[in-house]
Amino acid sequence: MGFIIWLVIGGVLGWLASIVMRTDAQQGMFLNVVVGIIGAVLGGLILAPMFGSGTINDGDYGVVSLGVSFLGAIVLLAIVNLLFRGRAR
Repeated sequence: MGFIIWLVIGGVLGWLASIVMRTDAQQGMFLNVVVGIIGAVLGGLILAPMFGSGTINDGDYGVVSLGVSFLGAIVLLAIVNLLFRGRAR
């Protein structure tokens, strides 16, 4: 059951990050899940130590952990946009 919740929350966070970064029209549901989960890993490496929290990958679904995972997804989309389009939007 935890795996399904992890996928759903990862998908929602990836979807919200794609709306913020204006890449939602280019992504489908699968890429939203991938962005949410990989963004949570990135947020866990970079942002979680600064905030003293976990991420959705740690099974922590608190407000701070969701925020860290969401910010990690935004950073991931900014890096992808920068590499492939030459600008972060």
